[in-house]
Amino acid sequence: MIVAVIFYWFSAGFGINPFAIGLIALLVFQLIFKNRIIGLMIPSLLALVSCYMLLALMSEFNEFPSFNAEAQELLFVGLTFFLSTILVSGIMVYEYASMEIKNDQQALVSN
Repeated sequence: MIVAVIFYWFSAGFGINPFAIGLIALLVFQLIFKNRIIGLMIPSLLALVSCYMLLALMSEFNEFPSFNAEAQELLFVGLTFFLSTILVSGIMVYEYASMEIKNDQQALVSN
């Protein structure tokens, strides 16, 4: 997820991007503290934004008059970026959703 945010930051320009800085800080804090609720909210939000961006990508792709090299590059880079973000978000949601179940099972075993 951090790599995806860094890729977004550099593709938007090398200037100061408060949204990207905030996302990276949030993800780093999540790595350190492993809060379950934040761990479910961040990837859910990123997956929804990625789904929206996939629709924007398809809309932009349909504006090309022919399937040329620029259209291929747009489609390849966009699909790779957004689908991988959705995949990683799904994995992160699964991990944090099952976190409570694992904690409950460990509490039952220790009792």
